[in-house]
Amino acid sequence: MNSLPILLKNPKILLIGGGKVSLHKAKVLSANNIDFRVISLEYIDEFEDLHIEKSLKKFEIDDTKGFEYVVNATGSKDVTNLLLEQKNFLLNVVDEPKLCDFFFSSLLNYGKLKIAISSDGVSPTVTQVVRDEIKKIIPDDIEEITLKQIANRALGKIDTIKKDIKSSFSQVYLIGCGLGDAELLTIKAYKTMQIVDVALYDQLVTQEILDLLPNSVEQVFVGKKKGAHSKSQEEINELILSYAQKGLKVARLKSGDPYIFGRGAEEAMDLIQKGYRVEVINGLSSSIAGVATAGIPVTARDYATNFSVVSAHLKNAKINLDWIELLHIQNHTTVVLMGLSLSEHIQKMALSKNVDETLEVAIISNASRENQKVKITTLKNLHKDSKDMQSPAVMVFGKVVNLHSLLS
Repeated sequence: MNSLPILLKNPKILLIGGGKVSLHKAKVLSANNIDFRVISLEYIDEFEDLHIEKSLKKFEIDDTKGFEYVVNATGSKDVTNLLLEQKNFLLNVVDEPKLCDFFFSSLLNYGKLKIAISSDGVSPTVTQVVRDEIKKIIPDDIEEITLKQIANRALGKIDTIKKDIKSSFSQVYLIGCGLGDAELLTIKAYKTMQIVDVALYDQLVTQEILDLLPNSVEQVFVGKKKGAHSKSQEEINELILSYAQKGLKVARLKSGDPYIFGRGAEEAMDLIQKGYRVEVINGLSSSIAGVATAGIPVTARDYATNFSVVSAHLKNAKINLDWIELLHIQNHTTVVLMGLSLSEHIQKMALSKNVDETLEVAIISNASRENQKVKITTLKNLHKDSKDMQSPAVMVFGKVVNLHSLLS
């Protein structure tokens, strides 16, 4: 069977039948504003909800006069034979592909843009499933985009049309990869990693997690290490943008959670302001989960009723020690990220602010990974004991550190 999917302009259709099959066809025709008439000797009740032209009568061949297309949804062989004998129109017999001159497609209708999926009448179920899968990747504003491109075409801007349409199909995911242990990824993070085209990652994303990416995914390293920045944040933003402009699904893999000292907000804002879709997929943060791997809860009755999470680093490599006053609060846990290399500054500032030198401190290095290491110390010995610890590391100040011996 040779067939050519086409769109019919202003067709006039006769639909025969008043049962469930005919009702389905009537709904499709009505939804697409098609000029049609229904003929049947009886109708199921649901037809009352459709404001369409209906004739309550037995079908006769003369009823086809004036119609270019006829659909037999009765299931009656007698009606089919009558139609075949005196046919001067195109005929569709539901569930009889060999007798059909044309087929209905599973349709996605976005105004001027229509997407039709056909199986030559063999399997409506297949076309419906394929239609629904295609619908998932179509931008919500595709109708508006289509109208805009029609205007661009009138101006001869063909290159602009192609670029804009590709960009509209792009999707950027900021994926929190947690502590490094692949088993601590969220299910959503894993599923998203399976459908992207390119993944940008830094040095804190472990090989164990990168190995979960399909072989077809392009992997791009954009890591930033202290004293050896391979790319600035602005360069990373531009790189993400360049892939998005190609209409690709882009994953920005980030250690921990994108919105906890991960500059995810900057990347998201940059893309959103330029008209791109961004989804943030949260990950476990070392500020809580990393501390827990050492058997230290950030809150616990009689130990800590609240906690704070701070970063010792600010933009442009500036040191942040404004949080030191938090160490005076009783029954409080202070979690410090990106502070290992600044342990001497932290210690000196805290002691100068009269923080108790016996205040408990824990340093957790490479949390959740095979080479995890935990050091329990005090503020007095912080700098000395931090020297044999590796980054990435988390510092924890407060009485909850004492629970390490019980819960680790």
